[in-house]
Amino acid sequence: MRLTDLPLRQPAFVETIDWESLSSVEGQRLREFGLCEGASVEALHHGGLLGRGPLAVKIGRMTIAMRRTHAAAVEVSTGPQEAQA
Repeated sequence: MRLTDLPLRQPAFVETIDWESLSSVEGQRLREFGLCEGASVEALHHGGLLGRGPLAVKIGRMTIAMRRTHAAAVEVSTGPQEAQA
């Protein structure tokens, strides 16, 4: 499932990231925040009108605001798995 579809407060792990759908600057910024395959993530809050705005996302121990288009490029899994990040 995509990160945008992950229920709030549901821990998950990043399966894959569609880096091709992101610009190089956007991809670099997300890597600097620790977003990579195997990282633990959790959607904390949907912003904007009717929850269609940015997402507050916990990556590891850091919380960031992520654009919905960026979150849609991230595939996550909620099954048991060891985090690499």
